[in-house]
Amino acid sequence: MSEEQSEPVRRWRLLLGGSAEEELGVRLGAEDAAMDQALAGLYEPDDEAADPGPGGGRGRRRRAAGLGASAPRVARWLGDIRTYFPASVVQVMQRDAVERLHLTELLLEPELLESVQPDVHLVGTLVSLNRVMPEHTRATARAVVRTVVDEIERRVADSTRSAVSGALNRAARTRRPQLRDIDWNRTIGANLRHYLPEHRTVVPERLVGFGRSSRVVAKDVVVAIDQSGSMAESVVYAAVFGAVLAGMRSVRTSLVAFDTAVVDLTEKLDDPVDVLFGCQLGGGTDINGALAYCETLVTRPASTLLVLISDLYEGGIAEDMLKRVARLQADGVTVVVLLALSDSGAPSYDHDHAAALASLGVPAFACTPDLFPDLLAVALRGDDVAQWVSASQLAARDG
Repeated sequence: MSEEQSEPVRRWRLLLGGSAEEELGVRLGAEDAAMDQALAGLYEPDDEAADPGPGGGRGRRRRAAGLGASAPRVARWLGDIRTYFPASVVQVMQRDAVERLHLTELLLEPELLESVQPDVHLVGTLVSLNRVMPEHTRATARAVVRTVVDEIERRVADSTRSAVSGALNRAARTRRPQLRDIDWNRTIGANLRHYLPEHRTVVPERLVGFGRSSRVVAKDVVVAIDQSGSMAESVVYAAVFGAVLAGMRSVRTSLVAFDTAVVDLTEKLDDPVDVLFGCQLGGGTDINGALAYCETLVTRPASTLLVLISDLYEGGIAEDMLKRVARLQADGVTVVVLLALSDSGAPSYDHDHAAALASLGVPAFACTPDLFPDLLAVALRGDDVAQWVSASQLAARDG
């Protein structure tokens, strides 16, 4: 078999497993056999995986489910997949291992956690185990969560601060600014009709300037996050964004987590890791109850943005939830509903409730973490969020 032919055959052999070895007429080398074994331990049925024989070939059959039998064996497997596969593949395999081989209990072992490559899905799993986590594991779990939180913060913090500051400054523009507050670009644009060619200058009959909004709290932002199990990834991102916003003097930020009860996590916003370990993923959902609590946080409705992050599977009285949203809007609160705040694609959600909110003029849509700063800017400026959503979705399709 030529080298040009052997590479595709090798890939098919890794894809199809040991049962295709004779048909394809190829024997894997030592490294490929190790990759094959790592895949087999996770993806082959119990009676199909096998230990490699001498020289990297297939040997006796064993049960693949044995991967989950002990922390040392899983730790070795985690080390193997990090050796042979890229980081993006490792994250998928780790997630599949937790789901397929029921490794949740083993994640409570600090030795195993040290072997895992941290990602947002693992953080969601650890947060869901928070109440049953033994004390000797907690420090290791917090370190894993810290790694992911810091990475997300590096990704979104600057864009969030820039978008929010720009939106608030634009909203606070005045036509009688002090010299240091003049927005020269917008002033020139507003006075182009007063251009004097002979003097090659613009006569600024109308000045446009920035207000000194950074010295006061310009807006209140209330984030209400559904902590049911399906919202784990959204909870992680919401905690980080909440912490970033809490660090801005021009915004007063509140963060509320809810299932059938409500937990105000605002005091923990100095550290998103504390926020996450203050959550309890899983359980039912009472959106109306959460909104009722959020109403108590609204002291100046016209300057308040309420972001509800939920899949809208309401366990309470849906009619009351919709009435409360309508009342908040009537009072002047800007309400935005995110079905998910994540990178995981289209979420599952209650379509009837989303449609009912849309009929009230409240857009309900999924948003990625990279787009969330732009969404905040649009909402804080008082622009049409629904129009922005439509434009963003159209751009994504065209792209």
